[in-house]
Amino acid sequence: MTAMLRAPTREYRTVIMDWRRWDNFTAREDDIIVTTFPKCGTTWTQRIVDLLIFQSPDPRPIMETAPWLDATIFGPIEDMRAGLEAQTHRRSIKSHLPFDAMPVFEGVKYIHVARDGRDACMSMHNHMQGMKPEAMVRAAMAAAADPRMPRGGPPVIPEDPRDWCLGWLDRAEAQVTEGYGVDLPFFEYENTYWRERRQPYLLMVHYNDLKADLEGEMSRISDFLGIATPKSLMGELAEAARFETMKAQGAQILPHIGEMFDHGPERFLNKGVNGRWKDVMGADDLARYDALVKSKFTPSEAAWIEHGRLGAGDPRDAPD
Repeated sequence: MTAMLRAPTREYRTVIMDWRRWDNFTAREDDIIVTTFPKCGTTWTQRIVDLLIFQSPDPRPIMETAPWLDATIFGPIEDMRAGLEAQTHRRSIKSHLPFDAMPVFEGVKYIHVARDGRDACMSMHNHMQGMKPEAMVRAAMAAAADPRMPRGGPPVIPEDPRDWCLGWLDRAEAQVTEGYGVDLPFFEYENTYWRERRQPYLLMVHYNDLKADLEGEMSRISDFLGIATPKSLMGELAEAARFETMKAQGAQILPHIGEMFDHGPERFLNKGVNGRWKDVMGADDLARYDALVKSKFTPSEAAWIEHGRLGAGDPRDAPD
């Protein structure tokens, strides 16, 4: 057991997430928490951390070895905590909470992965289109069990990705950032991590950098975690972390994802590419996004979100 350095300062409950599921969590001083805005490379980074922990390229079921603790749709929190307590290897946990809704524990390492908001938006459209009706019902039932949650039916997902992007922009511009059941918009979410970018327990990773220099970024993550990965092994681990390898091993890495998504891993591990929004969003749409960037981010954060560390510099060194 390790001490808490900072308690959450934001109450955060959405249709599928509840910050209270971290209550009574017994942290270990070498725990690793991978925490991201949805569709920013979460599963990819979980796989990287898994490879580094086990020092082996073998495929392992990520959702079992690194559970999503704040999710309400995978069963009672007591069962999830019991599963984590039973693990004897170094533990990794997934979260989609804003950083101010998460407890910070002494010795625990936090890895935040960022991505251009337009890419996250496009990836989420595919994600939501692929969710099976039974998954939607599971989420609705989890929300309905909480009497404070606003009532409503499952979301309607437009076929046209531009329509989805316009709704994403509408919600961001509405600036609804507080309230029970409210999903924090992308810009405010990222700000919760940017504010703490210099904390020694937080490593800022970017999707672009993983694509540009996977082995180099894995070495950087390995060093942050205090794992001495032999150089002779790192190339083999990086090969196992390539998108194409993960997709080929999807049935082993994500054996139960077909319960939630049509076409299973094939849908969940979709394309792994950036820039698809260029063929979807028009000039006016992009101007709206740019206006949000300018109003919500500092210049340094805006550069980081769009280009990553290799293009914009290390967030720890950013002046604003």
